[in-house]
Amino acid sequence: MEKRILQYAAYLEKISKEYYTDDERESLCKKVLIQIGFFQHERFIHLVVTVTFAILAVLAIFMCQVAPSIPMFALALLIFVLLIPYIRHYFILENTVQKMYRYYDLIRGEKFEV
Repeated sequence: MEKRILQYAAYLEKISKEYYTDDERESLCKKVLIQIGFFQHERFIHLVVTVTFAILAVLAIFMCQVAPSIPMFALALLIFVLLIPYIRHYFILENTVQKMYRYYDLIRGEKFEV
């Protein structure tokens, strides 16, 4: 998914610099909104998974303090090893979707200062 979202963002950057007639722009905006919707859904799912793993990490740390054992430390380590890639992936999804909003605005002909 990461490769696809980055490729689509690059595509949007390229097409946002081109000139379109009103009909072409309207059709393109509809297509872009559909793709943004797909990526928003993916972003939401990864947010849920990331938050779940963060909660599990906190619970694992708590359990390590309450009932310290090697298996509990291994479980906490495993959860942290999985949490780091989830955070990275969610970061990429969030930032790229935010870029897509700006490209969509440019395609529509609107220029907002951030």
